[in-house]
Amino acid sequence: MTRYLISFNDGDMRFPREDLPAVAAASHAVVRQAQKAGVWIFGGGVDSHDVSIVGTDGSVDDTQIPRHIGGFSIIEVDSHAEALQWAAKIAASCRCAQEVRAIMDDPEV
Repeated sequence: MTRYLISFNDGDMRFPREDLPAVAAASHAVVRQAQKAGVWIFGGGVDSHDVSIVGTDGSVDDTQIPRHIGGFSIIEVDSHAEALQWAAKIAASCRCAQEVRAIMDDPEV
């Protein structure tokens, strides 16, 4: 089994504010479906207001705000094709395209 990161960029969710309750309900329904299927590991939205960049020298820069992940899901499934199926459900529920990336296995961690 492989773990996959399914994510979208901050700002990609574009819908009328009044649709937020429906989008949240649809997204939560997909999460419950993934939990019931036993593929859900973890996920959530990412705060776009409290961003810090830590350099290789340990310095902290709070002034740059790069484009970043707005939300993510981590699932564990048998194949890339199955990950794409879950990403399609997530994309439909939150009304924005999703990136799908395999998380490389590292036996040390």
